[in-house]
Amino acid sequence: MLRSHGRYDYSPIVARPAGAWPNGRGLAVYVALNLEHYAWGEGLVEDLVPGIPAPDVLNNSWREYGNRVGAWRLHELMDTLSLPVTLLVNSELYAACPDLITAFRTQGAEIASHGRTNSEHQAGLAEAGERSLIELVTRTIAEHEGRPPAGWLSPWIAETVRTPDLLQEAGYRYLLDWCMDDQPVWMQTRSGRILSVPYPQELNDSAAIIGRRVGALEFADMVIDQFDEMLEQSRAQPLVMGIALHAMIIGQPFRLRALRRALQHIATHRERCWLTTAGAIASAFAAG
Repeated sequence: MLRSHGRYDYSPIVARPAGAWPNGRGLAVYVALNLEHYAWGEGLVEDLVPGIPAPDVLNNSWREYGNRVGAWRLHELMDTLSLPVTLLVNSELYAACPDLITAFRTQGAEIASHGRTNSEHQAGLAEAGERSLIELVTRTIAEHEGRPPAGWLSPWIAETVRTPDLLQEAGYRYLLDWCMDDQPVWMQTRSGRILSVPYPQELNDSAAIIGRRVGALEFADMVIDQFDEMLEQSRAQPLVMGIALHAMIIGQPFRLRALRRALQHIATHRERCWLTTAGAIASAFAAG
């Protein structure tokens, strides 16, 4: 037998029982907006144009555009369409631009954890170091939000072999790192279980637009086609559709215009689907 992670068993989706989300909806849709903060001139980066020598003004300022401009345009769009948001925040943002998080909180967004900063990742950390990082991030968010976050997305989707164990032990109810299903999946940890809520790596502006050079119009079509197809599939069983966005990417005006068209399409079908947050999906599935 090949080595296995042992977190969950194989389960074909066509063999699972029928059911529904609240109010009999078949498809749960959530928007995951990544708000990220990077160090200047060091650590990991997401680049628009690779290979610029230091000091890399082009890419550093492009990343900063997300929190200065793009995220605010997205805040307005979500408010206009009355779409819930799961805000995935680097905890360093509370020091860098706290009013941005406040604006989304006031709008009713769910605040979930996206680590400390995207200038680092957890992979390669010893257990004590990773535990300390998770505790620091959790404590920072709890101090500002009045309660600890329920969900976690690792920066760069980079885990150690112990990450689900440490998150469960830190009190997290769900994580978003694993993209193996269209339904939530219980994952085994050394101290119990934690829920994996589907987070998209295809319907993700970073992977699609930066990674595969997909255009804004094509990305909008991807969102629409994913929604229409999953809405049909969800007649048989409850499904989850996530849309992963990053403010410095999709917040550019020409991409925002295309995204607006896609989200308007989804919003016009709100009576046929459940527009919600990742945390509400986790709670409904766990109660289920």
